[in-house]
Amino acid sequence: MAMPMLLITGTFRAKNLRPDGDTVAFTPDDPADWKRVPGARPVLPKWDGSASIRLEGVDALETHYGDEHSPSGVQHQPLGLAHAAADALLTALGFTDFHRDDHEKIISTIPEVTHGYVLTRGADVFGRCVALVGRDFQPAPNGYEIDVDERALKNTANYQLLAKGLVYPTYYSEFPELLRASLTAAATAAAARNPKPGVWAKDTTTTGTKVTGLSSLTDEDTGAVILPKLFRRLKDYLDLNPADPSLSCFRAYLAGASEDRFYLQGEPEVFSGMHHLVEVTGDTVRMTHGPEEIVFVEK
Repeated sequence: MAMPMLLITGTFRAKNLRPDGDTVAFTPDDPADWKRVPGARPVLPKWDGSASIRLEGVDALETHYGDEHSPSGVQHQPLGLAHAAADALLTALGFTDFHRDDHEKIISTIPEVTHGYVLTRGADVFGRCVALVGRDFQPAPNGYEIDVDERALKNTANYQLLAKGLVYPTYYSEFPELLRASLTAAATAAAARNPKPGVWAKDTTTTGTKVTGLSSLTDEDTGAVILPKLFRRLKDYLDLNPADPSLSCFRAYLAGASEDRFYLQGEPEVFSGMHHLVEVTGDTVRMTHGPEEIVFVEK
């Protein structure tokens, strides 16, 4: 079923910020347009009218996740692939040159800002606008609500990142099924290429990841490449007892995090907790279904 998405024109900016492969800052040409975003939750803009955009339908490797005051501090997944996704997003939005410091902050870009648009159906629980983002081939004028078709979808950075194999598909229930199918086709085609591109060259999400400590997930050369949502759950779990990396209680931990509600594509049953998706054998963890099969229920 199609769902109208609001088109807002404006500018993307990265300088002095920490964008990654699925998050970028956007300022509408008319900041009052934030109030027009549909859904029960408001977008929470900053003082300058900008707000964080969380890219719809994709999940990129983490470049900076966690609280600096947590036992392991702020962590990341293998940065080569994480940066590849972030760089591809900025390039798709029209930035021709950019540089980051050692703390993931973009310190310079050419140009300073680029003009483009977002297609949004609402905000997430953090006040971020969840959207498809694009620069070329704007499908409608500012302020129009449109049913996004496959042609419009393919002109977005969301689709292009998946087609290049740089990010994982990650879906939520209010995103139209037709568009999910198109993104899945792009991701599946990328994963099937030889040689495998991007994350698919090293992905162990469903084949099994040996976890002997956080470095098993973060090291540039030996760290596992897995679905970022699974990485985040593992990082938070390992922080509970940094001296003991045992996974013996990981499924129980996931069962307690019942905010992760989901169903499998085409199936009616809704599950609570990612323990329904995860197997643990000794020090090895694997997801029993690929990310393209899972639809998380909106919170």
